[in-house]
Amino acid sequence: MEFSFDVNQLFTDRVSVIEQRFGSGRSDHQDQIAEVVNELGKASAKAQKLTAPITSMSKLQSQKHQLFLLKDDEDRRRPVILGFLKVGYKKLFLLDRHGVHVEAEPLCVLDFYIAESLQRSGYGLELFEFMLQHKHMDPVLMAYDRPSPKLLSFLSKHFSLTQTVPQVNNFVVFEDFFLNKSAAPVRKVPTKKADGEIKPYSSMEREEFHQERRSLPWPFELPRSPHRSISSKCPHSDSSRGLSPQESPSSSPRGPRSQSPLMDTCRVRRTSSLNRSPLGFP
Repeated sequence: MEFSFDVNQLFTDRVSVIEQRFGSGRSDHQDQIAEVVNELGKASAKAQKLTAPITSMSKLQSQKHQLFLLKDDEDRRRPVILGFLKVGYKKLFLLDRHGVHVEAEPLCVLDFYIAESLQRSGYGLELFEFMLQHKHMDPVLMAYDRPSPKLLSFLSKHFSLTQTVPQVNNFVVFEDFFLNKSAAPVRKVPTKKADGEIKPYSSMEREEFHQERRSLPWPFELPRSPHRSISSKCPHSDSSRGLSPQESPSSSPRGPRSQSPLMDTCRVRRTSSLNRSPLGFP
């Protein structure tokens, strides 16, 4: 890819690493660098048949990604840009070969493009290997965002990466990604436990619950759930003192029960019903 300006003034090395702080010099140089990155992003999107570029200078400045740009400087009078490779770390939820969810943050290949007329000439391998050396990375420990058939063939040919682990997202990882202990931080995501029956907090409360349920006749027996209903707080006894048939102030090991507005309300209603005449008049 050629440009109207001299790219040697922008990129002095054969492979240049472009990131957020790259090109902090003259404003006209920054505009030219942005033009190069934007045009490469458009060419890559067109080659992959995408509706919009996924690589641009504005995205590169807002995200912590790195773009490796390869320049052909054999003809110094007309240097050309051969292609680029964009990588960055992403937090992903992946499935291992056993179907277990794991959380990882690997280095990902996000965009990879070599000019169509220059493909299969070794430029892609040169650029990829430079990135691996720069990042001290093994390709099996990386994730690949929507790899094209050409990229998968490239990885199989040069790095013997063939056995992929199916994922529900757009990323592709290979089997040894989960086996290598030096991979990016990987941890299993715990599965959510099913909600079980809520039981009383202590054995004392559980025993008291069973005793009360056995002592009360139908229809005043407590519900089967361990949670006490409001009706259990209302005494169902013929005694006007609000004690159950099997309790008395002298026999209760815990002493008399504390009075509450709910018990007073139940006592008033029961006394009122007992004082009514058979005809229903006071």
